Amino acid sequence: QVQLVESGGGLVQAGGSLKLSCVGSGYLFSTYAMAWFRQPPGKEREFVAAISWSGGSAYYVDSLKGRFTISRDNTKNTLWLQMNATKPEDTAVYYCAANVPAQTWFPPHDPQADYWGKGTLVIVSS
Repeated sequence: QVQLVESGGGLVQAGGSLKLSCVGSGYLFSTYAMAWFRQPPGKEREFVAAISWSGGSAYYVDSLKGRFTISRDNTKNTLWLQMNATKPEDTAVYYCAANVPAQTWFPPHDPQADYWGKGTLVIVSS
């Protein structure tokens, strides 16, 4: 049974940094491309970034390029999202997802994935 557990969310001041983690279990972690999505309060879930199974390729929504970095370590079954220069509009529940189809990596970034974590809340204060 595939399980994804996010951690690292919390309260951060605007301009600060936060690193989210996602640990996968119940499957061979390196099998799937993975991604981070987020759902701001009162809004739809949206794509943040994706990474190939090997970690060799990464894709970002244009608005977040340069501030967020996705990475993974298949030996540790872990996916990360480094968030820098945070803004109040980054406030959201952040979800880790596995087996993300390639079509999601590119605009319009339809939020599709076979497996989802339960999310971790990030609040960026102004």
